[in-house]
Amino acid sequence: MISDTIAAVSTALGEGGIAIIRVSGPQAIPEVAKLFRSRIPLTEAESHTVHYGYIIQPETGEQMEEVLVTVMKGPRSFTTEDVVEISAHGGVISVRRVMDLLLQQDIRLAEPGEFTKRAFLNGRIDLSQAEAVIDLIRSKSDRAFSVALKQVGGSLSQRIQALRHTLIETMAHIEVNIDYPEHDVEALTAEFIKDKSREVMEGIDKLLKTAGEGKILREGITTAIVGRPNVGKSSLLNALARDNKAIVTDIPGTTRDVIEEYVTINNIPLKLLDTAGIRETMDIVEKIGVERSKAAFSEADLILLVLNASEELHEDELALMEQIHGRQALVIMNKMDLPPRLDKRKLLHFFNEDSIVPMSVLEEEGLDKLEEAISALFFGGKLESGDLTYVSNVRHIALLKKARKSLQDAYEAADMLVPIDMIQIDVRLAWEQLGEIIGDTAADSLLDQIFSQFCLGK
Repeated sequence: MISDTIAAVSTALGEGGIAIIRVSGPQAIPEVAKLFRSRIPLTEAESHTVHYGYIIQPETGEQMEEVLVTVMKGPRSFTTEDVVEISAHGGVISVRRVMDLLLQQDIRLAEPGEFTKRAFLNGRIDLSQAEAVIDLIRSKSDRAFSVALKQVGGSLSQRIQALRHTLIETMAHIEVNIDYPEHDVEALTAEFIKDKSREVMEGIDKLLKTAGEGKILREGITTAIVGRPNVGKSSLLNALARDNKAIVTDIPGTTRDVIEEYVTINNIPLKLLDTAGIRETMDIVEKIGVERSKAAFSEADLILLVLNASEELHEDELALMEQIHGRQALVIMNKMDLPPRLDKRKLLHFFNEDSIVPMSVLEEEGLDKLEEAISALFFGGKLESGDLTYVSNVRHIALLKKARKSLQDAYEAADMLVPIDMIQIDVRLAWEQLGEIIGDTAADSLLDQIFSQFCLGK
């Protein structure tokens, strides 16, 4: 049972139109009522109503802030507790005034993610839905937002619950045969276990099939833009971002550090890394930038190698192509508006035709072809549509793989007619591992770790 009442600012700090302070707990309404003056006392307000009034200093009656207060009585609230939301003027002073008065009552400051944690502990949402709230906040594309919104609504939870239900049926069948062995036909029970294990493994495989795409939607594709100095790397970043994020000059070595920018291409989030031109240099600062470029290059999911089509290939570029070979990469032949001197046939030793994109960033030509090439490289041109549930959380993916391994062990044991009480161990383990995804069998330390990732007030 949760007996204390918590409060936190649920909007971003700083100047804005309004700031919302959320209060949740058994004493939320009476404690806020001590500070709020309006036509109707807050303790008499009906649920899901909004009231205009003032936050006052309870000792003196001085008006401290003009506010709107929303009352939501449990269980019809996000946390299933009584919730009061105070909409104050957006500003540091107004928020501080209201929060100071609240914390002088029988109310404490909420921990990061505590409102969502209470929603989970009170049974309103399960753990996978709670984690999807983080994905919803951090979404970097419309598609990622839609996927997270479906998971908040329970799309993944329903799939996991269905798989666990099948395992419960399997365990119940095994328990009956353990308790009443005289009625058991061992071969038939083994076939039953194999059928059910296969059924659940197929369900897990369908979820894992979406893991690669889901992880990209959630985290984005880390994309390193690499090449020699002055080939147009920063210009490309600016063109993809539709903004002048990086300084562009004719002087080689202008970019001396890794510049990051998030963009969305065909609904796919990309984390672009504009790197310093890779070359031998005696400049200490530029040399540090080159080392950072090499580090970004080694960790990237996608590499965009930019070449100057008006120049012949340089030894540094040939060395880069050797390193890139076999990785997810596209070659951009930039400056196609100038007389070409680069022999494309040399590129075909390392890359296929579809991986080479002719462009003129200056003339804004070829950007659409680059976007199509990136989309095709990762998703065959488009993402799956419809009601497909994507698995994007690394923790979920790991647990699904563990559960599948446990079921594979159960299947093989049943095939070898191992005693069914031994097979029961693997089936129950798979059931528990799937339960960790939705929080039914999750340890308290795991819950603390997950909810600590939330922002204050969520």
